[in-house]
Formats: sequence, C-alpha cells, structure tokens
Amino acid sequence: MPSPTAAPTGQGQFIEGPAALGQRRLSIIDLEGGKQPMFNEDQNLAVIFNGEIYNFQELTAELMRAGHTFATRSDTEVLLHGYEQWGKEMLQKLRGMFTFAIWDRKNETLFCARDHFGIKPFYYYQNDAGELLFGSEIKSFLAHPGFKKELNEEQLPLYLSYQYSPGEDTFFKGVKKADARPLAGMESRAADGAALLAAQV
Repeated sequence: MPSPTAAPTGQGQFIEGPAALGQRRLSIIDLEGGKQPMFNEDQNLAVIFNGEIYNFQELTAELMRAGHTFATRSDTEVLLHGYEQWGKEMLQKLRGMFTFAIWDRKNETLFCARDHFGIKPFYYYQNDAGELLFGSEIKSFLAHPGFKKELNEEQLPLYLSYQYSPGEDTFFKGVKKADARPLAGMESRAADGAALLAAQV
C-alpha cells in the first residue's frame, strides 16, 4: 500500500498462504520502530499502514492501561493493539488520515479501512479467481497477472463534465475506490474466496 505522492524511506513485504502484503513507507513517527509489515507479540496479526494517527499517544496510554505492551513508539503499533482490544470498533476511536490493512493469520481474515474523510486513497479489485487486490494507487494492480486492464467507458462523460470520477467507480472496470461513508472499513475472508463484506461502524 504505497503512498501515492511521497518518496518512500522504507519498504517491506509479507507473503504467506493466501495473503501477500507489501508496503512502501514514508517514515514520520518512530523511523526505526515503525517498519512494516508490523506484527503483534504472538505474530497472529500483521498490519500495513499509510498515514498518521493524530491521537495515537492517547490511545497508547489507554491500551497500556488495558494491559497491552508496546515495543515501539509508532502509531502503527496502536492499530495492532487497538484491533486486538476493540476489533472493528477501533475505527470509532481513530483520529487522523490513514489507510491500513490488518491480516489475521489465525482466522485468515483481512480487515481494511481508511479515514472517514477519505484523505488517504484506497482502491480495491476482485478478479475472476476471487483474489482481492488493494492499494493506495491503481497502478499497484498493473503488475498482477490476474488484473484485467479494461477501460470503464462510463466514467469518461462524468470526468469530462466534473473533472473527476464521482462515486466508487474508476476508469478501470472492476476497480473501486472507498467511498465517502464515515469510518468505512471492509472485511474479507480467505475461505470465502476473498468476497468483500462491507462494514460501516
């Protein structure tokens, strides 16, 4: 999930079974400790994250009071412990601009979310094989052999009229952008063939 405009200062990847996570990071908070993908203590959860959680120090303190132990000073780690503590309800507590994906290795479940203003972009695509591709840029899909590069002609008149594509559709058929619903998140299970289960919390 690369940042679309910033020059990355680090990158990492995780590939296991049905999941592959990759991230190019512009380091802002805890440059060394915030390397991604980041895992929780028992290695059951992996997260990739683009953005900044403004209230991460407040959430860190709350999670520490609940018994969580932090290994870094990174806002990325707040997402792992927050998901452990609150699940999807964590989105109601986050303040900032962000997109992230959390892979639950034990349950083979992927949870993706972005900030409620949609400041950080999030695109997703499900191919004919049931694979779910997601990222901060559509061009990250182009290297995948299961991605069909088909023009969505219905978007052309909309773009010519408004100078942007309203709604969730894009110029590529099947590629969706996360819409402007407040606190939008989605969940996908590997056992369901990566079928999307939209969740608004």
